[in-house]
Amino acid sequence: MVYLVPAANGPAMNNKASSGMQPDFLVTHSGGFHADELLSSVILTRLFPKARLVRSRAPEWITAGADRIIYDVGGAYDASARIFDHHQRGAPLRDDGQPYSSFGLIWKHFGADYLAAAGVPQTDIAAIHAAFDAKFVLPVDLVDNGAYDASGPLAPLTLPALLETLKPVFDETGPDAEERAFHDAMAIARSFVEASIARSAAKLRADAVVMQAIAAAGENRVLELPMGMPFRPAVIKAGAEHLLFVVHPRDKDWCLTGIRRADEGFDLRADLPMAWAGLTNEALEAASGVAGASFCHNGRFIAAAKTREAALALAELAVKEAVGEPAV
Repeated sequence: MVYLVPAANGPAMNNKASSGMQPDFLVTHSGGFHADELLSSVILTRLFPKARLVRSRAPEWITAGADRIIYDVGGAYDASARIFDHHQRGAPLRDDGQPYSSFGLIWKHFGADYLAAAGVPQTDIAAIHAAFDAKFVLPVDLVDNGAYDASGPLAPLTLPALLETLKPVFDETGPDAEERAFHDAMAIARSFVEASIARSAAKLRADAVVMQAIAAAGENRVLELPMGMPFRPAVIKAGAEHLLFVVHPRDKDWCLTGIRRADEGFDLRADLPMAWAGLTNEALEAASGVAGASFCHNGRFIAAAKTREAALALAELAVKEAVGEPAV
């Protein structure tokens, strides 16, 4: 059976891939769907919104042709012929020997153009392409190839597992049940792809802001930022080992936070003073001696104040205690 899925909504993306030979068809297999061809479809339907998405296993569709891109079906990997399968003998592997799924192959060949079309600055494309491949694409590839042990209580909550829950149930046998489910699942998959890429792009923008703030801070042990943002990657990249705390505005308040020692875990370079733990408002003002102090988490990794001046005062006291002077 052949299923024709409507082309993706939204404007065409003008970029290197889509300005070349435009495919008339994007071809993947019919039947039950998995995360790899769903996510591949997300990339390709955005790049080629005028192409018709065809889900079929019929030989006339899964044979390479100038008018189509074929993925996750067809029994071959030949980028020049625009066929991207990974089920055959001699299936493609990454340089480190880990297996590709169709998603990895599509991202390898079309990901940079997708990012350019999505408005990612040219200077950031390589970094975001690599980060998305490592953190998002590779896990999908491994799960699809059975190369990742997805057992355990969280296994049903991985993205591939969740996307597969959107398949029709066994007795949902309407003629368009599979295609409706595929289209609905693709919309959800698209939201995850776009959100992940947007987050990666935002992290790079944050790095630039944090680097400037580090330069402005000099030898000060407190880093002041104009808003809440990811800061640890830039702090590590800058080698700013002297920094202990970060201060930034949040809504109408100001936050004081610690800096984690490592990507994993919650161990901080310095904790907030024990005397502040779990206190709020007047009690925290009394314990710290800072008017406007409003909250300190019991875990001593974050505090809040009503003004910038109060947040900086708390930070100064926290630094003094961290380096061996009493905070109060």
